[in-house]
Amino acid sequence: MSSEVIRLDKIVKNYLLGKVIIPALSNLDLTINHNEYVALMGSSGSGKSTLMNILGCLDTPTSGKYFLSGEDVSNLNDNQLAEIRNKRIGFVFQTFNLLPRLDAIENCELPLIYAGISSKERRIRAKEVLKRVGLADRMDHKPNELSGGQRQRVAIARALICNPSIILADEPTGNLDSKTSEEIMAIFEGIHASGNTVILVTHEEDIANYARRVIRLKDGKIFNDNIKKVAVV
Repeated sequence: MSSEVIRLDKIVKNYLLGKVIIPALSNLDLTINHNEYVALMGSSGSGKSTLMNILGCLDTPTSGKYFLSGEDVSNLNDNQLAEIRNKRIGFVFQTFNLLPRLDAIENCELPLIYAGISSKERRIRAKEVLKRVGLADRMDHKPNELSGGQRQRVAIARALICNPSIILADEPTGNLDSKTSEEIMAIFEGIHASGNTVILVTHEEDIANYARRVIRLKDGKIFNDNIKKVAVV
């Protein structure tokens, strides 16, 4: 059985700006296997954010094929893509994307509400993932009562609550100081160690160094794909 979880074949993504076609990704091929830890890097305009959006089923390619766990998801409709996102992919964003009026538990529960899980089961699972990220004593706090690092922990817990196989993190330490960044990256280390595929977008070399594989993009193409020979312990 193949361990391949993501395969992109000749992916093209163009945007239309007025009457001008702006290429974002150009005939891009990429394979990522189960439980890989990958960093996507590149300067502004390199295509890394577009690639992340396609990998996360937030956008669809102009042409080419995207196979997710063997299923062609290239041409699915919005509802089908939303279902895949909710079940298979957990998202962590630089800006946390927490709802200010909800406490940590309620923010974590949101994906389970969309999945139709009972309130009792939602509460149990939310408590479990918050404990996992070290927030057992902050569950009833709202975002404005939490530090930046604690808010990101809530966001990570929310990403984990549906037990997705893939975690996508977009500049997850971009708003955090260096010490807090190290703490957050230690959580990602644990997520990877537990069997998840982790893909993060970052422009910071020290954050990319946590990954086992670093893919660098330029002008919508992969120009360097480096798999580390020795795993970080």
